[in-house]
Formats: sequence, structure tokens, C-alpha cells
Amino acid sequence: MERAVRAAEQALIEFEIAVETFRVEVENFSRLHHQKLGPMYTRLDELDALIAEARAARTGDPEDVRKAQSARALVMPMPGVDELFGDWMDSDGLPPEAAAMLTDRPVQPPRRVRPSDEARKLYRELARKAHPDLARDEKERERREEFITRVNAAYGRGDEALLRELSEEWAAGPAPAATRLSESEELYARLEWLARRKELLTVVARDLEDSAIGAMLRMAPDDPDRLLEEIAEQLLAQVAEREAELAALVQ
Repeated sequence: MERAVRAAEQALIEFEIAVETFRVEVENFSRLHHQKLGPMYTRLDELDALIAEARAARTGDPEDVRKAQSARALVMPMPGVDELFGDWMDSDGLPPEAAAMLTDRPVQPPRRVRPSDEARKLYRELARKAHPDLARDEKERERREEFITRVNAAYGRGDEALLRELSEEWAAGPAPAATRLSESEELYARLEWLARRKELLTVVARDLEDSAIGAMLRMAPDDPDRLLEEIAEQLLAQVAEREAELAALVQ
């Protein structure tokens, strides 16, 4: 029974590592998707609204007017000043993007985040060593949870250097409490807890995979950049079609 518990613990940790890795990949791909393709989707919505409004102006049909109003309602409004600037302020009181626009400098896109192979390796090693599920008392669990929170944050930023520092910190930290023999009832309870935890992670993994970004990422796991390029080409073609249609309507 004790061997079964240890095997279940290791299997759960490996599953959590896989889920967290995929979550970071989905988050990063979502950021790149919004950064690169967001303006194209916005342009398409604007063109759809303009086309519907031009058609309604020509026909005067109440149904065309209703469709034009619906299309216009879908267009994302321009954000206000507070939304544009928010809390992203530099020492001069302006965000870098706003300062760049005011000084005619090119606006730098958000920094691309994709953990390196070495960062992935360090993350997996730390997760296996310091995972909270390996704790045998509440104090040890709290220590591990605080440490793993910092590990996850460093991995999410792709910070390989910080992951190395955290690896050294864990190696120099207090040794985990020696594993004590458990009663059979405690082992059964531990197995049940591990099973429930795996069920919860399965739901999280399924939600990630079923999300729009997750589905897109699964289409090209080895080359997501190429997938973005293909989608961008398709959107540009749609924009060109809409612009031609609008030009024909307003002539």
C-alpha cells in the first residue's frame, strides 16, 4: 500500500507538471495571438459594420437597418484614456507605448515569452522535488506551496536564471521531514485524496484543451508561429474582400 501511495504521488506530480506546462503555453500563445491578430479582427468587425451601414443606406429596408445596428454594436469601442494608460506608467508618468507614440518612436510589442528547454527542465526538476503533495505535515506543505508559487511565476516568465537560483535555494534549504510509516487507514485516505486531486486536474486539462486557444495550439504544437502566420494570411485576404465589397457599395 505504501508503494502504491508513492507511485500515485509521483504520477500526480508528473500530471500537474504537464498541465502547468500546457497552461503556460496556452497563455503565451493567447498573448501572441491577441498581439498579432487582434487588430485584424477589429478591422474585419469595422468593415462588416461599414458594409451593413452602406447597404442599409442604399435600400432603406428596416431589416437592413437592424442588421447594420447589430453589426455596429459588435465593433469594439476605442478605449478611454484610463484604459489606455492604466497603471503602466514609467518615471515620466507615461507608459512606454504611449511615450513611443508621442515621440514618433516605434512601439515595441509585448515581450515574447516562451520558456526555453533548459527552463522546462529546471521547472520539472523543482516541481518533482518541492511539490506540496509530498509534504507530510501542514507546516511543510505551507513551505512547499510558497516555494512552488515562486517557481511557477519564474517559469511563466521564462526566467531561466531565477529558476537556477530557486534550484540552489531548495538544495540549501531544510531537508524534508523523514517519511514516517503510515497506518493503513491513512494510506487509504491518501490514495483517495490523490484520486480526487487527479480528477480536478483532469477537468482543468480538459478545459485548456477545449478552449479556442488550446485547440489552435494542438493543431501546431511544434510550430505555433507558422499557424499564426497562416491565420494572419487568411484574415488579410478577408480584409481585402470586405474592402472591395465596401468600395462597390459606396460608389
